Amino acid sequence: LEMPLNELVCFNIEMAGYKCPTPVQKHAMPIILNKRDLMACAQTGSGKTAAFLMPILNQIFEEGPPKNIPVMFLQQSASQTRYPGRMKQFPMALVLSPTRELACQIYEEACKFSYRSRVRPCVVYGGADPVQQMKDLDRGCHLLVATPGRLVDMIERGKLSLEMVKYLVLDEADRMLDMGFEPQIRRIVLEDNMPPLGKRQTLMFSATFPKKVQELARNFLNNYIFLAVGRVGSTSENITQKVVWVDEHDKRSFLLDLLNAAGLKNAMNSRDSLTLTFVETKKGADALEQFLSKEGYPVTSIHGDRSQKEREEALWSFRTGRTPIMVATAVAARGLDIPNVKHVINFDLPSDVEEYVHRIGRTGRVGNLGLATSFFNEKNRNMAMDLVELITETRQELPEWLSVLAKEVQLEHRSSNPRKYGGRRYGAGGFGSRDYRQIGRERGGSNANRSVPPPNFPSPTFAAAPYAGNHFMNTYRNNYGGNYAAPATDWWGN
Repeated sequence: LEMPLNELVCFNIEMAGYKCPTPVQKHAMPIILNKRDLMACAQTGSGKTAAFLMPILNQIFEEGPPKNIPVMFLQQSASQTRYPGRMKQFPMALVLSPTRELACQIYEEACKFSYRSRVRPCVVYGGADPVQQMKDLDRGCHLLVATPGRLVDMIERGKLSLEMVKYLVLDEADRMLDMGFEPQIRRIVLEDNMPPLGKRQTLMFSATFPKKVQELARNFLNNYIFLAVGRVGSTSENITQKVVWVDEHDKRSFLLDLLNAAGLKNAMNSRDSLTLTFVETKKGADALEQFLSKEGYPVTSIHGDRSQKEREEALWSFRTGRTPIMVATAVAARGLDIPNVKHVINFDLPSDVEEYVHRIGRTGRVGNLGLATSFFNEKNRNMAMDLVELITETRQELPEWLSVLAKEVQLEHRSSNPRKYGGRRYGAGGFGSRDYRQIGRERGGSNANRSVPPPNFPSPTFAAAPYAGNHFMNTYRNNYGGNYAAPATDWWGN
């Protein structure tokens, strides 16, 4: 079955070069278009961002503005805001993101899918000039992408109200919790004037959903559908995984061998063959960048201590191929969609398998092929069993030494703690890849905790009605604007 989308959405999909939906888009979009809350787990690079942006924008285009538009006003005094006289915005859709880079990426995708419409996306994030971001908000905001900290700041400044939010998206929810954003998220969702459960549609997307995130969903989601596309927490079979034993003192020379084999020395403007190298520390990133630069390699780096301008410049230089090698800490690991990353190198392996999955997911995206090489030594023994499981799942060649080491580590775990040892990546219950409500039913839980089976929604199609001039403008009402705060400005900010 086909599910027709608004012709403007279809036009922008075609302009973006999309031919057919990915599996997560095929299954998630009908659920969202049918106004159900959703917790979606899918492999990195599977098209999760478009999976929630396209149906949200489609519904905004089709439905028009809410009927209960708040009374227009200008803030009157400094007691209401530190910036009296500025306009307050009432976005219809809010997307929360853990990092500045991911927020900017989602914003760019939103601009792409709202092209030639009056819907105006905005983005706010820490590390950038708040005054400039407020000026951008003054022009109108209908879909807002934000990091939690800066969003709270803008609410406190009186620049934003969440009372008209109809669509809430938590992207990379596990990462936001890991970064300590839970207090801000709870305030945004539960305390500020966000519409309650049942009055808004809430979506959670990530490549991994550990137990703490699934438990948090009980507070944020209403009668939701749990969607798992592929093996949750696993990697794409399009990524060839290589694990090599490299002693700590040999890492730099081995890295040079890999880069030389790829012909990257003195390479410039090589945007079709980008190499992303991960290290664990900020100092390590700076040191490795300096080393590679002295060796004559075009390299840049990115980590949390860099200013926003420096981070954006580094990403631009890497994306365009001016510096086809980038050294990064985990700040760049989550959610970033950088085309043409052919090789991911784990110079330093992370301490947990979920971070490993996100790192190597920067290559092999949306059906493309990629290579991930990881340097392994005695410091990484705790990762042996998880790596064996991942490599085996994707039916790839497993180094014999790694298999032997994993068995040794397994025996050590069993002998040291036989009762607690579960033998699975997420513990004996497998909680990270399944709906906790289903687990509750299997254990004899109450009906309230039972999983709700997804309805038989029709699949979406990207081949709906052809774009015909400005005909799509007829879907808008005359009062369909977004800047409620200024009587002289319509809802679109015009």
